[in-house]
Amino acid sequence: MEPTVKAKTGLVVATYFSGPKIQWILDNVSGARAAGERGDLLFGNIDTWVIWWLTGGPDGGAHVTDYTNASRTMLMDLKTLDWDAELLSKIKVPRAMLPQIRPSSDKKLYGQTRANGPVGGVVPVCADLGDQQAALFGQTCYAVGEAKNTYGTGNFMLLNTGTSPVPSKSGLLTTAGYGLEQGKSVYALEGSIAITGAAIQWLRDNLGLIKEASETEAIAKSVDDAGGIYFVPAFSGLFAPHWDMYARGAIVGLTRYVNRAHIVRATLESICYQTKEVADAMEADSGVKLTTLKVDGGAVKNDFLMQLQADILGVKVVRPQVQETTSLGAAYGAGLATGFWSTLDELRKNWQVDKVFEPKSTEEQRAAGLAGWKKAVQRTLGWVEKEPAKEAVGAGAKS
Repeated sequence: MEPTVKAKTGLVVATYFSGPKIQWILDNVSGARAAGERGDLLFGNIDTWVIWWLTGGPDGGAHVTDYTNASRTMLMDLKTLDWDAELLSKIKVPRAMLPQIRPSSDKKLYGQTRANGPVGGVVPVCADLGDQQAALFGQTCYAVGEAKNTYGTGNFMLLNTGTSPVPSKSGLLTTAGYGLEQGKSVYALEGSIAITGAAIQWLRDNLGLIKEASETEAIAKSVDDAGGIYFVPAFSGLFAPHWDMYARGAIVGLTRYVNRAHIVRATLESICYQTKEVADAMEADSGVKLTTLKVDGGAVKNDFLMQLQADILGVKVVRPQVQETTSLGAAYGAGLATGFWSTLDELRKNWQVDKVFEPKSTEEQRAAGLAGWKKAVQRTLGWVEKEPAKEAVGAGAKS
């Protein structure tokens, strides 16, 4: 099914997305499939569930989702922005249980909260974006080629590709970015990195090399470089652009010279090198050269990490004043829907820069560092052997 899924949804086939999970529930919970076919059992990601309860729940709540959340179900066609009949048939999900797909910022409103409900009054419910897409919107990446990167437990980089979906040939996901009108969407390429901030937690919790994440800046600055080592934190495989679930982590280039500070610095560098690989994949897919990267998330408070990122990318890294950009993006969407703001230009003016990090490294330094990183990554790929495929057992045969 993967070629069909990729062509229509921009996703790879994975249980990470909703479709296979729905199928499992319908196949394994008694009575679920019949109830779903009648429309008595409803599906929704967490956005749908929250909106449904806010607007009345079983007493007439709105059963809706938006383009960005629907694009992560493996069931929506990115071009039609509607549930796809072929995918519903193959994944065996009844259309009757699915929510209506609406714009991410909807002037018609999804509904209103109840006067006696959880927010204590009647409030319009009118904006809905997935986590990373909300950050893209909150970072005001409204023009083709604008990108943001969120630094959390993992990293998520999104690039605005305009009003047509761009298929990826470089290991990225194609996704809806945001929609402001019914039947229209702005699209994005997304690169997901599994382990970034989680690698810092590993230094603290598993190795005891640091007591707090905030220490990493001073420790890393105490050495001039990583001592010739590279740390590839493939603890749960590698996501974009490799998508190798059998990769495992490694520290390569170790000598007796290497100390705690080198390992801490190499960990910060690993975050930046993984981002560089995703940025290069985005450039290859879109043909758009990255000139500026807007950043957000908990780790962006680390000035050394942000400067390192600018040096490894070779482009400006821009940190905004408001770094909780997912919440900001949802607020921007609601403000547009209710007329608090009227245009995207007003949102651009509202967004303010905290600090800009200019690259200081040379092209030769960047190329040498990236070559070493790629060599290290090759050491980790396919480390765990895949289980051989099991032969099908024929009818009546003994298992």
